[in-house]
Amino acid sequence: MKANGSFYIHTLCKLDIIYSKNKIERVNKMSSYIIEGGRKLEGEVTVSGSKNASLPIIAASILNPGTTRLYNIPNIHDTQITLEILRYLGCKVKKHNGKIEINSKKINKKEIPEHLMSQMRSTVILAGAIMGRFKEAKFSYPGGCDIGARPIDLHLSAFKKLGVNIVEDSGFIICKADRIIGTNIDLDFPSVGATENIILASIYAEGTTQITNAAMEPEIVDLAKCLNKMGAKITGAGTNIIKITGVQKLKDIGYKVMQDRIEAGTLLCAGAITGGDICLNYRTPEHITPILNKLEEAGCSISIEKNKVYMQAPKKMKAVDIKTMPYPGFPTDMQSIFASTLTTAKGTSVIVENIFENRYRYTAELNKMGAKITTEGKTAVIKGVRKLSGATVKSTDLRGGACMVLAGLSAKGITTVTNVEYILRGYENLDKKLNNLGAKITIQKD
Repeated sequence: MKANGSFYIHTLCKLDIIYSKNKIERVNKMSSYIIEGGRKLEGEVTVSGSKNASLPIIAASILNPGTTRLYNIPNIHDTQITLEILRYLGCKVKKHNGKIEINSKKINKKEIPEHLMSQMRSTVILAGAIMGRFKEAKFSYPGGCDIGARPIDLHLSAFKKLGVNIVEDSGFIICKADRIIGTNIDLDFPSVGATENIILASIYAEGTTQITNAAMEPEIVDLAKCLNKMGAKITGAGTNIIKITGVQKLKDIGYKVMQDRIEAGTLLCAGAITGGDICLNYRTPEHITPILNKLEEAGCSISIEKNKVYMQAPKKMKAVDIKTMPYPGFPTDMQSIFASTLTTAKGTSVIVENIFENRYRYTAELNKMGAKITTEGKTAVIKGVRKLSGATVKSTDLRGGACMVLAGLSAKGITTVTNVEYILRGYENLDKKLNNLGAKITIQKD
């Protein structure tokens, strides 16, 4: 195993087995959560490292031909797949006591394997890092949750503006460039993934690259902080204009990834739907201002102290209206989770989803539990009911799965949530954290 470890791990990954904490763990795609509802959540809980910040930062380690040490990376399926791709490329990856050490010196491949590329959407950002370092990359179209069309046209168009020649052949995208040349790139939409890919591809570019209408999410800021610590020259992250001045080399660093704002919102909503009282150990409450505002509007009491967010829910929440928008607006990743919270609110709530067109698939599952939700186009109307009832429901995607868990927490009786592999993609120990707050969730392997 030692001599041919990478070969075996690569092969096992095809069988839905991942490498984690120096052992091989099988991801059981037939697992379910069994939730005994009606328990008020109370207590203190710590938010894990950010999934959406970890993935591009792991990708950034490709740009440093030395050693990058990362802290607070969540132990979830998506980070494990990303690390597995790095091993395939030739990186040495070590994990010890919550630290991940990546040495990218001996990368000997520029192709992302299709069976790993297809497992999640975020694998596409590895293309920018590989392009940035080697001026060539080969990859297939990414997979991930089916929440609507998420074309990578913006990514490819940006690559072309940087001087990359792109050919599609047998389902693969082949990118090559003699030189990466800095330029001005005006995005049609403030895509997080496209912004990240442009940044990664431009680190070693000749001259300066300017992104206008750039995504402003905190995860973009975290990526820029990490790269700047390595020696990159990035300004404007967190605004809609980002400038990347090309550099000759990067250096070894250690970097602690930000906490997960979507997990923070999910835990707060879990407390809210159960009429709970929880304390969130979370260092950057300013990242979740839209979520906190909507919880307050719904009747929750919110207070913030240093590194802590306190939330006390009323016995009955009030209906609120939500429109998802790019940051700093209400996050699309919280839409289904907040919708679940509103199923038992007093009155009628209206949600408008402005980012992904297929993000209402979860509503049919919530209606099985007694919710009254109707959808038309981008709009969902939620008429609050007195109580949800336990039922067998399925996770439709990552956030849709979390929404089912929350519904089960408040429902009368037993709820079985199937397809929990979706939830494992993005939440670290969600069941354990909720159980520590007073929930009763068990895992059933079918």
